[in-house]
Amino acid sequence: MKKIRNIISILMLMVLVSACGRQSKDAEGILLSSQKEDTENEKQSEDIEQEHTEAGTEGESLIYVQVSGAVKCPGVYGLAEGSRVFHALELAGGVTKGADPTSLNQAERVTDGQMIQVLTAEEAAQREESGKAQPEDDGKVNLNTADKEELMTLTGIGDAKAQSILDWRMEHGGFAQIEDLMKIEGIKEGVFSKIRDSVKVR
Repeated sequence: MKKIRNIISILMLMVLVSACGRQSKDAEGILLSSQKEDTENEKQSEDIEQEHTEAGTEGESLIYVQVSGAVKCPGVYGLAEGSRVFHALELAGGVTKGADPTSLNQAERVTDGQMIQVLTAEEAAQREESGKAQPEDDGKVNLNTADKEELMTLTGIGDAKAQSILDWRMEHGGFAQIEDLMKIEGIKEGVFSKIRDSVKVR
């Protein structure tokens, strides 16, 4: 009888020890799970804060331009400062099949609030014909529509310089401003100062 009691006591002790062990492991598991969750929450918070910071920085440097005419998705687009016209055209889905990409200077830097209009080939041809058919009312030579003979009427512009102007216009898609003339080899400030009041780009 005494042996039976001893055996029962030993079994009960083993059960208690086993139960305590399980409780200890469960508590440890809960603690580890809690620590892992806290770490994940902290990381997520840091990521969100970084996203807000980056968004704020980007927002401060954005400028907005309106792209219209012969593009696939006309509209207002935000670009980083220092972007070029061709960046805006890419955001607008690119030019349409009937567009005349030489109707504007795609390398030109865009400015906040600028409107970029892409002409169709037909519109560009009509504008060029209109420029030729109607003499310049103000007497100025349009650098973007003038032919070689018109360019040679300018002081200091002979056959070679006139051809250089036409070549530059073809390569760069036109003149954005009259000062672009000084980017052409052979036309420096001296020549430019003589003709600046006799030319225009629009």
